[in-house]
Amino acid sequence: MPAAPEHPERPDGGAPTSPRSDRVKAVRRLAGRSARVRAGRFAAEGPQAVREAVATPWVEAVYATEVAWHRHQDIAALAAERAVRVHLVTEGVLEAMSDTVSPQGMIAVCRLVDVPLASIVGGSPRLVAVLARVRDPGNAGTVIRAADAAGADAVVLTDSSVDLHNPKCVRSTAGSLFHLPLVTVVSLSETVDALRGAGLTVLAADGAGDHDLDELQDSADAGQGPLSGPVAWVFGNEAWGLPPEDLALADAVVRVPVHGRAESLNLATAASVCLYATARAHRRAG
Repeated sequence: MPAAPEHPERPDGGAPTSPRSDRVKAVRRLAGRSARVRAGRFAAEGPQAVREAVATPWVEAVYATEVAWHRHQDIAALAAERAVRVHLVTEGVLEAMSDTVSPQGMIAVCRLVDVPLASIVGGSPRLVAVLARVRDPGNAGTVIRAADAAGADAVVLTDSSVDLHNPKCVRSTAGSLFHLPLVTVVSLSETVDALRGAGLTVLAADGAGDHDLDELQDSADAGQGPLSGPVAWVFGNEAWGLPPEDLALADAVVRVPVHGRAESLNLATAASVCLYATARAHRRAG
């Protein structure tokens, strides 16, 4: 395994030393959407996010304290292997860059990770999660993480959903936003048309759905029903779900059964159940 660099610095002036430097301020401004759009960059904080970032072409630079850099030798080795620009900075500088109280010693500056819708449609996807009108960044990030864990091929955040690169959303993905294609700023109707055209059945998750997820799983066990083939799941807003016009775009509306006394499942939990049910059906179908 390659050793961590002794003193990794940029050749054009090295690491920033003052919390008030222009470069520090520029990284801190990436917490705001307008600054991210102008720069085409976002910040990913903490060792887990940085570890995933340095393994991808999205990363541009890493800022870390010396203590954190030597504590996480696996990240240092991978960064050296991939020739990632690394800058050792003080705790004060890193905190001035950060959107949180404690960035855990590391921040990666990355290019925006979203891709065109056409790029995922052309890849013959079998499982896609679509977030429509999802406004809470923590929920959106958790669904991305669940989609990654379930083996989904992509996640789409429609133009009415939260910004994928919002700092809270990035943290909630725990690095999963670097693992699978993510599409943003497209309409739900355009997304549904494209996915259906690629052969996916579009299922909307809703507590009042006409179809029961348990029954669909039973059908999938017999090699029948929509879960056996390519599926796109549409998940709606945390508070009010999907409006009638969005539900009407789907091929079927599916409810996750509640067998106990809970009123309902939250968005991230329901999405996880739906995605894993489909992934299981796909594994059985081979």
